[in-house]
Amino acid sequence: MEGENARYKANDVILYATHGVCEIMEVAEKNLRGNPMEYYVLKPLYYDKCTIYVPVANEDLTVKMRRLLSVSEICALIEAMPSEGAVWTEDEGKRAEECKGILDRGDRTELVRLVKALYSHQQSQRSKGKKLSIADDHFMKEAEKMLYEEFAHVLDIKREQVLPFIIERIRVKEKEKVRR
Repeated sequence: MEGENARYKANDVILYATHGVCEIMEVAEKNLRGNPMEYYVLKPLYYDKCTIYVPVANEDLTVKMRRLLSVSEICALIEAMPSEGAVWTEDEGKRAEECKGILDRGDRTELVRLVKALYSHQQSQRSKGKKLSIADDHFMKEAEKMLYEEFAHVLDIKREQVLPFIIERIRVKEKEKVRR
């Protein structure tokens, strides 16, 4: 249901770009720019102060609408987290471009790698008495927001419970590996 052939309907819950988990309130014709067009009317579930209008015919925007992962897909992603590589790019400009691309694509595996790389860099900076740059901090928060909102919604837990859930799930899997 993703990509150019995707057709969503009212009440579908999707992930929309960096806006996070959204419910499609309706698919309706609106006259927002002087000519009537069909729009997806999205309401972010975690930020109720805005409404997003996505033109149905605008592929550049509709491609950013993604189906939510299933519980089993989230669990598989979590279990793969320890083995996901976290590559650090020293050049700030190049790193910012890479981060923006990852956020735009919304690929969950890439988001996990990004969070791991930024978290690792954050720990390194802390050991030197420093902080993350403003840009790196922003990218980490955006990636975590995207992952945590989706995980929380699908797993039916609060966003604050996502990180403890991930840590526990990884711990249990690591214990199972040791027993084998």
